[in-house]
Amino acid sequence: MQYRALGSRDDIQVSPIALGCWPFSGGEFWGKQADEDSIAAVHAALDAGINFFDTAEGYVHSEEVLGRGLKGRRHEAVIATKVNAVNLAPEDLNAACERSLRVLQTDHIDLYQIHWPNWEVPLEETVGALDALQDAGKIRAYGVCNFAEQDLSAMIGAGRCVSDQMPYSLVWRVIERAVLPLCRDNGIGVICYSPLAQGVLTGRYANADEVPEGLARSRHYSSGRKFSLHGEPGLEAELFAAVAEIRQIAEALGEPMAAVSLAWARQQAGITSLLVGARNAEEVRRNLPSLELTLDEEVLAQLSAATDLVKDRLGDNLDMWRVPARMR
Repeated sequence: MQYRALGSRDDIQVSPIALGCWPFSGGEFWGKQADEDSIAAVHAALDAGINFFDTAEGYVHSEEVLGRGLKGRRHEAVIATKVNAVNLAPEDLNAACERSLRVLQTDHIDLYQIHWPNWEVPLEETVGALDALQDAGKIRAYGVCNFAEQDLSAMIGAGRCVSDQMPYSLVWRVIERAVLPLCRDNGIGVICYSPLAQGVLTGRYANADEVPEGLARSRHYSSGRKFSLHGEPGLEAELFAAVAEIRQIAEALGEPMAAVSLAWARQQAGITSLLVGARNAEEVRRNLPSLELTLDEEVLAQLSAATDLVKDRLGDNLDMWRVPARMR
């Protein structure tokens, strides 16, 4: 495994694939999930050299399961977790951090992230609390999630932010317009969530109607979908036309579509790590071949061209699920 620096402002080294632990929580979006399967996924990731694990206090049961999975192997892991936007006032943030430390069964969090912006709490107050936690050794570094150009610029100027976690994949390239260049220019690591578009880029779905209700809620899909909150018509035809092109490119290479999609994202300049969710050990192992795959410039360009229309139709709104955006 070749590890990468999380950002230019820290000394944390992470694997280019991280285990996204939201599926551990189960629930209406993910369905029934056995803790034993989640813990097996953690062990399989560690055994493969994946050292980066991402969870959040908002993922309900996930932090607790990850803590159990890392018992006896905490020294092998880089834990990233997130504080809810409602807990960004200093007193609330400190309490949230203590809760996460307790349920994760650890004395420090490697990367503590603001999950979403909260424009009602002064940023300097939140940053001051994060600086104090870092100085006390309770967190090694801090970053943000879902911070677009305006908020990320303010965060970079206010403190020691090392990373921004944003949605990014072949079919969600909105960050290429402003956020990704800003991160590159300032040494901010980019952690990508939904790099497989919640399963669409694995090729398992032939059309939008095959996507489970809990996953068919991004702005790719019609606002008529059960869990949709965006109120837009979606772009289902364009999405699956692009998926068909990606499938053809992958077949020509003789490689799995998921591996090709992950390799494309991993090879983009400025990308640090890809969050790939897994519900069991086999799903972890299924994504490992992408780490051995390097695409040449011609193939990278072909894949980008196949999804240019989707990128254009999504516009400048960086929020995958809401209109108006919760990012600015």
